[in-house]
Amino acid sequence: MVTVAVVGMGTFGCRVVNELENTDADVVIIDKNRETVESYKGKVKDAYITDALNDSVLRKTLPDDLDTAVVDLGQQLETSILVTNALHKMGIKKIIVKARSDEHGDILRLVGATDIVYPDLDAALHIVPMIVTPSLYNYMQVSEKFALAEVSVKDELVGKTLAESGLRQNFNLNLVAVRSSQEDEYQLANNPTMILEEGLLLLVAGTTEALHKYMEKAEQQFTNKKSAFSRMFKKKVSTAAQAAKTVAQKTAQVADLAKKSTEK
Repeated sequence: MVTVAVVGMGTFGCRVVNELENTDADVVIIDKNRETVESYKGKVKDAYITDALNDSVLRKTLPDDLDTAVVDLGQQLETSILVTNALHKMGIKKIIVKARSDEHGDILRLVGATDIVYPDLDAALHIVPMIVTPSLYNYMQVSEKFALAEVSVKDELVGKTLAESGLRQNFNLNLVAVRSSQEDEYQLANNPTMILEEGLLLLVAGTTEALHKYMEKAEQQFTNKKSAFSRMFKKKVSTAAQAAKTVAQKTAQVADLAKKSTEK
């Protein structure tokens, strides 16, 4: 059985606890808001109300067999960094922390976070492609270069079998599943003789570049200019001087926070 601690019951933290209720995980929550903590008593293994989230408090309240810690302290950036560092020093193997910005996330990794979550960014990455591409019905960025997307059947492919469509050979996309409408359940697409009918929705997997090319041809609204879809995933490259300056600033911040933690 997995033991999970949620430190800070912000929106993200609460959603994590709500989802964990449907599993057999032992859940421990810590937050300073009495009303929030009281509302979860009886739903989790242990619930603690405390405003002092320091190394001493965490060691007293968290179980020794803790597998994963989830940190969501909202706008308390400095506290989230100190708590993450304390959890790291306790030897917690998996520490998932909600970050407010890229800079915040970078510092969290430096002090021990194993996974950084950017809820607002993740939501934007999911929604924006569907806004700028009308025939894109669902989208999930899996990594920097790989994604899952739900797309319509291109006119040139309507009436063809899956084998005849050349979806993999011509578009570098793998068909995972299909459904007739967004209200229907997905059906696995493993029959090469399946007919690609007009209106059918295809769940495909591929690189963002391959998806862009498929949508570019499907929409016929993209010219030689780069679309918002491709611009959205273009990696920003910093100069060496800027990178060095950023690293120096973050190192100084971490050192200062470590000093404050020791003083406390």
